[in-house]
Amino acid sequence: MKRLHLLFLFALAASSSLHAQWFSKTYTLAAGWNAIWLAGDASHTTVAEIFSANANVTEVWRWNPNPDQVQFSDTASTPTTSSDEWTVWKREDPTEQVLQRMVANSAYLINNAGSTATSITIKQQARAPANTWLISGANFMGFPAAGTSATWPVISNYFASFINGGATGLPAGTKVYKYVGGPLNSSNPLQVVTTTERLDPDKAYWFNLATVSDFSGALAYETPGSGGLLFGRTLTTLTIGVVNRSTSSLTLTVSLDSSESAPAGQSTISGAVPLLRRVFNGATNAYDETRVPVTGAAPALTVTIAAGGRANLDFEVDRSALSTNSGGFYASILRLRDSAGLTDVRVPVSVQPATTAGLWLAQVNVSRVTSTQPGSGAATTRSFPINVLLHVDAVGTARMLRQVFSGRLVTSGNPLGLAVSEDRVLSASASDVRPARYYAPMMPAGSAVLAAAGPPASFAPGATTTWNITHFHDDPVNPFVHAYHPDHDNLDARFQPLGPGRESYDIARVCAFTFTAAPPDDSTVAGWGTTVLGGTYAETLTGLNKVPLTVAGTFAMRRISEIAEIDLTPP
Repeated sequence: MKRLHLLFLFALAASSSLHAQWFSKTYTLAAGWNAIWLAGDASHTTVAEIFSANANVTEVWRWNPNPDQVQFSDTASTPTTSSDEWTVWKREDPTEQVLQRMVANSAYLINNAGSTATSITIKQQARAPANTWLISGANFMGFPAAGTSATWPVISNYFASFINGGATGLPAGTKVYKYVGGPLNSSNPLQVVTTTERLDPDKAYWFNLATVSDFSGALAYETPGSGGLLFGRTLTTLTIGVVNRSTSSLTLTVSLDSSESAPAGQSTISGAVPLLRRVFNGATNAYDETRVPVTGAAPALTVTIAAGGRANLDFEVDRSALSTNSGGFYASILRLRDSAGLTDVRVPVSVQPATTAGLWLAQVNVSRVTSTQPGSGAATTRSFPINVLLHVDAVGTARMLRQVFSGRLVTSGNPLGLAVSEDRVLSASASDVRPARYYAPMMPAGSAVLAAAGPPASFAPGATTTWNITHFHDDPVNPFVHAYHPDHDNLDARFQPLGPGRESYDIARVCAFTFTAAPPDDSTVAGWGTTVLGGTYAETLTGLNKVPLTVAGTFAMRRISEIAEIDLTPP
């Protein structure tokens, strides 16, 4: 049971990145070595595919901050494949292509082996900024600076609110380096003058500063998770916390950018998120709601945050504006820009129609058994647990699963998905996502999928969904079968297979899940009817005894993935 809960937590993390809010950035690469800062996530494709049209890009190195080693003293770290701090991709050397995908909030060294500058456009998923400074003093990172090349903030101004010990600003003696093209030597990377150098949001810089910090800008953002405002199929309200680290009040402009179209193999975007900002009104004892405008539209939506202050930005999604198509996916990018012209942050926002589509783990507790002995009691001394895996697709088809695998699929684009066969999911060595397996031995050993019986399944209160399960006489999980007992191995004296009814019997199970509007045991369960569904369970078993046996109890089910699609290719 503990293992299933661990897998449940992993699934929430994995499924949150299934859908994405897309934008593209173009990076200019001088001849020689360059450093870029990838604010978004481009792991939907491989490094080889990203640079397939740029043959002069021969090497890509990702910096992996290591808090246990010191690689930086008086000059910036030189990349070496023997260092854990670097993961490399070299076009002409398959043995040095460990770096497969480019992830968010990471610094990359790129070698343009051509004689002239080139450019590369990378489509990526929006991500909130995240930086981790190391006490080793080796910090290679970028920042969400606002403006254009002529108006980017000067580094010293950008770091005026940086706290180091009891002082603010970059400490005296801090050295900052940038890559300027050409070979790696004493002039590349080049030390910059922080009082005049403008901070390019697309570049990564070396900071020779031993500190422990998460500084990304004058405003610090606390998002619900890496997926930003991920409303999914059930949530209506979410909050972003904003802390003003500067010594002056700042006004934050809040707006929405449309997402670009999704790349091949990723979920199609149905439209923009109908997002509202909620502010509690003490006079009316209710929330005032304001539609978050498109970037550049008037009037602008602004929030002023005092120096050293904090504000909670409460957002709500207008679900009435969404379609009822369970396969629909709505995505936008929340833009947050401060009045000092320092930061320009992108936070992903997404929502899906409130349907039951996805993968569910049902926990059944059997507490009543109808005995074959007249007059005997039906209540058990304690409940017996049964775990059941259920999946509902975009058209409402409900299936019971013996096992399911989560990870990047082998199909085009390698999207995150679900499959009933392990070979339909990329292994951990071939993917940036570690695959997970969910297993619940409710089904016969030879069955991977079983559809619900009768009319289309419904998980609505008052509805009953039924599965008919048959454990044939030779099923390894049939209780009559004992592989090492000569009277119950389904083999005759010559070790030839026997038919049903000799040493073992076919067992038929009719499993009925009836959904209720409230917990059937009169308890209080947070999220019942939305994030938690459940009700009463009844099962009739034929073949165990001369008369049918019935058991009953309750069940509660929680969604561990909102992915409506599932690869049903059999194992």
